[in-house]
Amino acid sequence: MSVPQARAEHVGSFKRPAALLQKRTDFENRSCSADELHALEDEAIADIVRLQIGLNLDNITDGEFRRSMFYDGMFDCLGGMKVVNDPPEYLFQGKLERTKSLYGEAFDFLKEVAGPENVAKLKVTMGSPEWYHFRHGKYTYESTAYSNDDDYFADLIKIYRDEFRDLYARGCRHIQIDDPILASFCDTRFRKLMIDAGVDPEGLLDTYIRVLDGCIGGKPSDLIASLHICRGNVRPDRQPFTRGPYDWIAKKIFSNLNFERYYLEYDTDDAGTLEPLRYLPRNKHVVLGLVSTKTPELEDPEVLRERILQAAEVISRGEIPRSFEEALDQLSISPQCGFASHAPGFAIVTYEDMLKKLTLVRDVARSVWTQR
Repeated sequence: MSVPQARAEHVGSFKRPAALLQKRTDFENRSCSADELHALEDEAIADIVRLQIGLNLDNITDGEFRRSMFYDGMFDCLGGMKVVNDPPEYLFQGKLERTKSLYGEAFDFLKEVAGPENVAKLKVTMGSPEWYHFRHGKYTYESTAYSNDDDYFADLIKIYRDEFRDLYARGCRHIQIDDPILASFCDTRFRKLMIDAGVDPEGLLDTYIRVLDGCIGGKPSDLIASLHICRGNVRPDRQPFTRGPYDWIAKKIFSNLNFERYYLEYDTDDAGTLEPLRYLPRNKHVVLGLVSTKTPELEDPEVLRERILQAAEVISRGEIPRSFEEALDQLSISPQCGFASHAPGFAIVTYEDMLKKLTLVRDVARSVWTQR
């Protein structure tokens, strides 16, 4: 099964139906059963899959409708984790262990409702391996569980590889890691916090790159591994957690990571210019997140088209020069992030707004890549 070339993409999550949000609240309040919640999730997922197929989008996900947060389903399902609110309690009390498939059953249902003709478009999203390490630092694990970071990350790498193998065996050909940590290395505020804490930002970035690359090591060649570098999509004020240009990290992530696709958020000036794309190798692809999921205002399609062409121009005259057409072929367009990184999403962006934004992405993609 070959994966088709994607132009009109999306990051993964969608606005939940009000009934599903209420049912999850009911479940958390113990006023409905897990089976009842699961049944409504199934129904909502079938609907959102039909929507994606109807719009002829090039990715199909389950909208992350079985999750409350984008990263759910990974760490919270591993053995060895103790849920704590904040340090100084250690988060992981024992060695991390994958005792079951983490996303397999969810993928099986997605595959069933999408139908065999759409399996090549299916995408599974999951959180990043460095998530808790960056947030908790020295309080990430008990010394009785791990004696050093290398041992801790070695177990995580094995867990990710096992999950990738399992999903591949079930028919998945596209897995995306959503990573809100790497953008912190683009932000001078976060870099200063690291230095003040005695942490070398470049050394830590190198560690995280090694871990991420280890997680996808040994994957089959026809399994696409994507990396979404997220700037934060959950603050009530709709502001990003991190700001700053990709110049700080671009060369390392493009050169030292073996992901095929990079979803980059370029919906505001906070991301800087398109110049870091000059480091993109010939065998990799960038998905330009030009459409905002944080505001209902619809972007100007002509401005979006121009941004795509500008990005192709930067790539064409980059470190490895290539033709403009070849550079353009290495690009796609998408919203900058999911529409509901946390289950409620942003109230200001309605379901109808989401449909308009997705339609815009599709139409701009068609105008750029099918009319040349």
